[in-house]
Amino acid sequence: MTFSILAKDMKTNEIGGAATTGSYCVGGWVLRGSLDSGLSASQGASASTIWGEKSLNYLKDGKSAEDTIQKVISNDDGKEYRQLSCMTLKGDTHCFTGKNNVDYYHHHSEKNLVIAGNMLASKKVITSMVDFFKKQEGDLATKLINTLKKGEDEGSDIRGLKSSCLLVLHADRPPLTLRIDNSNQPLKDLEKLLKDVTSDKYYEWTKTVPTKNNQYKYK
Repeated sequence: MTFSILAKDMKTNEIGGAATTGSYCVGGWVLRGSLDSGLSASQGASASTIWGEKSLNYLKDGKSAEDTIQKVISNDDGKEYRQLSCMTLKGDTHCFTGKNNVDYYHHHSEKNLVIAGNMLASKKVITSMVDFFKKQEGDLATKLINTLKKGEDEGSDIRGLKSSCLLVLHADRPPLTLRIDNSNQPLKDLEKLLKDVTSDKYYEWTKTVPTKNNQYKYK
C-alpha cells in the first residue's frame, strides 16, 4: 500500500521524509514533521493520521522514538492494521508494523534512518532501499526521492504508484513540503517538482522568509 523513509543528514542537520503509495494523496495521510518534535510516518491497511499527530506530541515532550510508538499504539485495538515510523530530532528511530497489514510488509530502523512499507511485491523493496540510501551522496531531498525510486524498481506497491510526497526541515530554511496527489508517474513528477522549486525565482524568494532560527526575517 505504501512505503516511506525518514532520515537525518548529519552533515547539514536536516531531517526529512518521503513516501509513495498506490492510492491518492499520500502526503496528507502519511508524513508529519516539526522542528520542535521530529518526524513520523503513519501508514498501513487502516492508516491513522491520529497516530502521526500524536507521535509528534510525544516526541516534543522528549520521549524516545520507541517510547513514543508504545504510547501511541498501546490503547488502539486496530493497531495490527497499521504501521508507524518515528524519528527524533537527534536521529533516534523506531518502527511498529501490525501483523494484519497486507503482505509483504517489512521495516528497518537504525540511527538516523527508518524505512517501512506494506502491500509490497517483496521484503526486498525495503532492504534494497536501505542499502541504496546509505551509498548515496548529495542533498537529503534528492536522496530521499532516489530511494523511493529504488523501491519502485525493486517491485514497489503491488498496485503500482499513484501519489508521492516529500518533507525536508532545517532550522535555517522554510519547510520544503511537496506533494503529487494523483499521477501515473508520481516519483518522476515529484523529482521534477523538486527541481522546479529549487532552481527559479521561487527558490530565491524562499530565502527571504522567516525560519525557525530567524522568525522575523523579511529579506
